[in-house]
Amino acid sequence: MSKFTYRRLDKDRAACLLVDHQVGLFSLVQDFQPTDFRNNVLAVAACAKFFKLPTVLTTSFENGPNGILLPEIKEMFPDAPFIPRPGQINAWDNEDFVAAVKKTGREQLIIAGIVTDVCVAFCALSALEAGYEVFVITDASGTFNEVARDGSWIRMSQAGIQLLNFFAMACELHRDWRNDAVGLANLLGAYIPSYKNIMTSYASNTAK
Repeated sequence: MSKFTYRRLDKDRAACLLVDHQVGLFSLVQDFQPTDFRNNVLAVAACAKFFKLPTVLTTSFENGPNGILLPEIKEMFPDAPFIPRPGQINAWDNEDFVAAVKKTGREQLIIAGIVTDVCVAFCALSALEAGYEVFVITDASGTFNEVARDGSWIRMSQAGIQLLNFFAMACELHRDWRNDAVGLANLLGAYIPSYKNIMTSYASNTAK
């Protein structure tokens, strides 16, 4: 039996790919509540910004019903590479997108998008085949239903892609509370109401 190797996210080795978080496609996401899903997507984007990860944005056929990229994401990353794909369903089939990913110089890729079983899975599997370590953020990737989602999770995990939620992503990148505890706590509190409650309670108790 081969020895297990724990491959952790590393903020100095990782890049973030936000794939097809488009206003039209958001309506397809039925495995999460709409407000929760939007919150999770923005949380992943905020984590990428907090940890200064190179970030690549892409959309598919945005002039059609898929719609434009969620404006809040574009506002967070005004200078990030943005690849509006003219038609390719798999982002990895677009040469400009692949070139932007390679230009980051990172070997770990954090991927989230819509929909999980197509836009996310196709890109993630292609990136894995190309030699990258791939991490898919489960709660910032959505699809039609739990059956489609669970099947795609199995497909990706069996191929060797790691699945984690945005909270685990943030903690694994941070590694140690001594690395700006206040900054991470504020980030988490902005997107996790219960965590904000903890910080509010702590602040009130320590102020006495």
